[in-house]
Amino acid sequence: MKVLVTDPISEAGMALLREAGHEVVTEFEAEGDALRSAVADANALVVRSGTEVTREVLEAAEDLVIVGRAGIGVDNIDVDAATDAGVVVANAPEGNVRAAAEHTVAMTFATARSIPQAHDRLTGGEWAKGAFLGTELKGKTLGVVGLGRVGQEVAKKLDSLGMEPVAYDPYISEERADQLGAELADLEAVLDRADVLTIHTPLTPETEDLIGEAELAAMAGGYLVNCARGGIVDEAALAAAVADGVLEGAAVDVFGEEPLPTDSPLLDVEDVVVTPHLGAATAAAQENVATSTARQVVAAFRGEPVANALNAPSIDESAFPRVEPYVHLAETAGNIAVQLVDSRLESVEVVYEGDIAEEDVDLVTASALKGVFRPLEWQVNAVNAPRIAEERGIGVSETKRRRAEDFQSLVTVTVSDGETDVGVCGTLYADDDARIVRIDGYRVDAIPGGRMMLTRNTDEPGVIGLIGSVMGAHDVNIAAMFNARETIGGEALTVYNVDQEVPEAALGELEADDRIIETKYVSLNG
Repeated sequence: MKVLVTDPISEAGMALLREAGHEVVTEFEAEGDALRSAVADANALVVRSGTEVTREVLEAAEDLVIVGRAGIGVDNIDVDAATDAGVVVANAPEGNVRAAAEHTVAMTFATARSIPQAHDRLTGGEWAKGAFLGTELKGKTLGVVGLGRVGQEVAKKLDSLGMEPVAYDPYISEERADQLGAELADLEAVLDRADVLTIHTPLTPETEDLIGEAELAAMAGGYLVNCARGGIVDEAALAAAVADGVLEGAAVDVFGEEPLPTDSPLLDVEDVVVTPHLGAATAAAQENVATSTARQVVAAFRGEPVANALNAPSIDESAFPRVEPYVHLAETAGNIAVQLVDSRLESVEVVYEGDIAEEDVDLVTASALKGVFRPLEWQVNAVNAPRIAEERGIGVSETKRRRAEDFQSLVTVTVSDGETDVGVCGTLYADDDARIVRIDGYRVDAIPGGRMMLTRNTDEPGVIGLIGSVMGAHDVNIAAMFNARETIGGEALTVYNVDQEVPEAALGELEADDRIIETKYVSLNG
C-alpha cells in the first residue's frame, strides 16, 4: 500500500509504516494540483495542520482508505467529504495531550508573571525590577472552556497548584466534572468568575469567534490563554482588551492565520505573550502522534477497527477479537436479505442475541448496512454506510437480547419495504465457522458464500429432482443443498450453493412449474 505524507512527522512513524511493508512517499510542498496529483494513487494520506484535505483532494484519491492526522485538530480536513467517499479520518488525540497541557500551564505563568517581557527588558540592558508586578495563581479561579483531554489535564495540573477550576462544556456530565474536581457552569458564569480563562475546544461553527469583545469585557481584570485553535478568540478584540487595560494580559499560541501576519495587532501589545504554535512541539509528542497515526493506518489497511476514527465505528482493541467474526457474518446476512427484497427499502433492523449482545457492536451494525447497500451498486463501506442510510431515508434500528434460542449468539438482519420483511439470521459454530440458520422464518443450516439460489416450493416428491435437472441443463453445478419446511406437504425453502451464476432462463423455467412458488439468485461475490 502507498502512504503519502504531506507534512513533516517523526521518522518513527514512517519507520513503523515501512516495517509493516508499506511504501512511504513524502511530498511536503504539494498543494493544489500537485497535491491532487500526488494523492491520486495513494491508499493513505498522513497530514498535520499544514495540508488542507478538501473535497477536491478526496475526489482525486479514488484508492484512499484513510486520512491520518498526526495530532488532535482536524479542522483542515473535510470530514463530511471523507465520509461520503468512505474514507476513514483518524487523529492522534492522546499523543500530544501532555505537551499541549504543559505549554498551556507555562503560558499561564508566563502571562501572569510577565516572564517574556522581563526577559526582553533585561537582555536589552534594563534592570526593570519595579516594572512588573505579577499575579499569584494560588486561590484564583481557573476558567476552562472545553473540558476534553487537554482541558482536563490543564485543570488537574493547575488545581494541584492551588487554583479552583470552573468549566464550560455542554458535552460533559456533572459526574465526570466532579471526578476532575471542576465545577460546571454556563459560559457567562465562567467568564464572570475566571481570573484566568484557558481555551480547549476544537474550531467548529459553534466555537468560531466564541470569545469576542463582549466576552472579554465580562472577564475584566483577568488573563486569557489560548493554546487550542485560532479563530475561537477574536484576535483584534483581544489585543484591544489588553492594550486598554480591560485584561491584565494574554498568552496565545494559535492564530486564525498562520504564520501570524507581521501586522497582527497582537504583536503591538507588550502584555500579550505569543508563541508560534508550539503546543505539541516536543520530541516525545511528535514521536507519539506519528506512531499512533501510523498504527491506525496499518489497522485500516488490515481491515481492523481504527482506534481514533472520527467518522467510523471503532472498538476497543481488546474487544475486537470477540467481535471480528461477526463483522463478516452481519455483512453477509445483510447482503442476502436485501437481495430477497424486490422493492425499495424503508428500514433495516439488526438484532443481537446471546453473548454478542454484551459487546460493543457499532462496527458490526455498520458492516450489516454495508452488506445491505453493496448489491445496490453504491460505493459503500462501514464508514459511509450509516450516512447512506440517513441520506436515503432508510430507518436503522438495533436491538439486543441477552438470550438466544438454541445458540450461543445470533445476529439477525431484517430488511423491509414497509409491507414485507425479510430476515436473515446467522451464527458461528466452533472455530468461527459461519452459518445462516434462519431465512425468512425458515430454519436452515446454510454455508454463506459465493453464489446461492433460494427456492420456495411446495413440499412434494419430484421438486428437488426438477431443480437439479434444470440446473444441470444450464450447466450450473450444485455444490451443497440445505432444505427446510414448515410442515410435511406444506411449503419448503431450500438454499443451494452453486458454482456458476444461475441464468435468468433457468429461474424462469423453474418458476413456470406450479410447484415452484419463488426463486432468487443471490451473489455474495460483488
